[in-house]
Amino acid sequence: MQRRVHHRAHSDEQRPLVQHEAGVVQVPGLHALTLHPEPGERAGHVLQVPAEVLTPGGLRGAAERLFAERLGRSREDVVVLNDADAAGMAELRSGAAAGHRGLVLVLTFGTGIGSALFMDGHLIPNTEFGHTELDGEDAEDIAAASVKENLGLSYQEWAPHVNHYLQSLERFVWPDLIVAGGGVSKKAHKWVPLLQNRTPVVAAGLRNDAGIIGAATAAVAGT
Repeated sequence: MQRRVHHRAHSDEQRPLVQHEAGVVQVPGLHALTLHPEPGERAGHVLQVPAEVLTPGGLRGAAERLFAERLGRSREDVVVLNDADAAGMAELRSGAAAGHRGLVLVLTFGTGIGSALFMDGHLIPNTEFGHTELDGEDAEDIAAASVKENLGLSYQEWAPHVNHYLQSLERFVWPDLIVAGGGVSKKAHKWVPLLQNRTPVVAAGLRNDAGIIGAATAAVAGT
């Protein structure tokens, strides 16, 4: 399916910095970005944007220019990155994977499944392993933490879903370590020991705060 992004001038400086309605992201003073039917899809009150559009020439570049202009800073002072990548950066710097070499995969289990991949500490950005196919479905529709909540599963009942997902990933990615993050990492002792996949799995050291810590880390580093 062809992806289309339409730009419309918008000059109302009195509105919030960024807002959206019915599939439209309105950026006062810059553009209104209408995403239909892809690369954005509306889900509740969140406009979900695939990681591949977070490029210097796409929405990432537009966001960087917007925030730099409104904050009175240079664009080099603004960093926009995928939330799972941010969480992964924090775990590599000061969390469960600190100092770990080789291939490290960070997975955040929440409404969906976010992913961040690192080789010898270097980020390979914008992976979307939560959207790999598993039994004919998006993997996150089978193994996300939201599945546990929606189906009323215990940790013992949910762990096989995660195990099945991890084993499917290991068919084409051979990480040396997997870091399990998201809110469910607070109860990692109830489900991580039940996993039977090949790769060692550890709970995120920074728990659900990894994303905001990683974003701050990236801003300081100018990543």
